[in-house]
Amino acid sequence: MLKVTVDSSSGFCWGVIRTIDIAENELNNNGGLYSLGDIIHNPKEIDRLGVKGLQSISVDELKDLKNAKVLIRAHGEPASTYKIARENNIEIIDATCPVVTKVQERIRKFYDDGYQVVIFGKKEHAEVMGLVGQTNGEAIVIRTMDEIDTIDLNRKTVLFSQTTMDKPTFHQLKEVLQQKIDELIVATMEDEAVDFHAKDTICGQVSGRDKKLKQFASVNDVVVFVAGRKSSNGKVLFTICKDTNARTHFIENENEIEFAWFDDAETVGVTGATSTPQWLMEKVKKYIEEETVSE
Repeated sequence: MLKVTVDSSSGFCWGVIRTIDIAENELNNNGGLYSLGDIIHNPKEIDRLGVKGLQSISVDELKDLKNAKVLIRAHGEPASTYKIARENNIEIIDATCPVVTKVQERIRKFYDDGYQVVIFGKKEHAEVMGLVGQTNGEAIVIRTMDEIDTIDLNRKTVLFSQTTMDKPTFHQLKEVLQQKIDELIVATMEDEAVDFHAKDTICGQVSGRDKKLKQFASVNDVVVFVAGRKSSNGKVLFTICKDTNARTHFIENENEIEFAWFDDAETVGVTGATSTPQWLMEKVKKYIEEETVSE
């Protein structure tokens, strides 16, 4: 019989837990609530909250909305969103992750001080759009080394990171820019920027999972990684898992499981992204156990 274990280090990060708690509290006390964009990059959790009355809307839909309550999710938003809310008499329920808020504040300070702001991240990611919004749209977003030529190497520059990006690539980028830019600062979560050996603006709860995740993946014959396909953090953590254990498989829900994955396996580990709810991983575990017993 297969032994199936859920990774005790997986599940929501504290920023996501805070956002979900804020949303549920509002829904339980006052009924329906709009969320600007999907509250979390996990369709199953979105469905669960949808039953309670949470409805996702786009920025374009926000522009036409009047006299309502709108949740700002953990990713945060640019200043333009708050301006629309004020004009439309919309009450903002702000659930921006405090880590993201800190990065936004740091970016705004450096921009006001005349720095060229470079962000290691994904241009279309909601968090990055909020970060770029702190600079009147002037920040340069890069994801790969090939995009370094978009940076003005003669300007004083500050380097930030989207909070859910991978550390190895960030530090590689940092080292290359250190060689090319005379006045380069690597921003941190602290009140002051420090040298190239300092902390970065990648969320510690995301990067800190690397070691535990590798250990979990290595002690199981097969790993089932549960996450929403839109989850940036999920993609990073899945890659770490896959690099450690080649028999790692990505699913959004239990219906995507192929039981041929477990041939000749004795142990299966179930883990996920920081946006993957614990109840969903437990559901996957139960499904694997029940289906393999019935075969």
